[in-house]
Amino acid sequence: MKDLNSLMKQAQAMQQKLADAQGRIAEMEVEGTSGGGMVKLVLKGTGELARVDLDESLMAPGEGEVVADLIVAAHADAKRKLDEKQAEVMREAAGPFAGMPGMPKLF
Repeated sequence: MKDLNSLMKQAQAMQQKLADAQGRIAEMEVEGTSGGGMVKLVLKGTGELARVDLDESLMAPGEGEVVADLIVAAHADAKRKLDEKQAEVMREAAGPFAGMPGMPKLF
């Protein structure tokens, strides 16, 4: 029974670490850029768009399509960075259980 109790304690500890990791993820922010920094946007850890900054030179008439493309590219950059950070935090939280056969893929 000692082994079962030990296993249960380890599982509870891992569950707490994963919950803590999810909290850290929710608080993080990442910045994505495109157009050499002419477009910057910030995504929260939840994936919510928090801010968009546009270089004033993009406000010229006829630049709408370019601006739209740059915003999409900046979002893709930020999303990639967010996914990487989220995976890193979850791997750290899962510790030795990360990638263990039979464990659900969390990240």
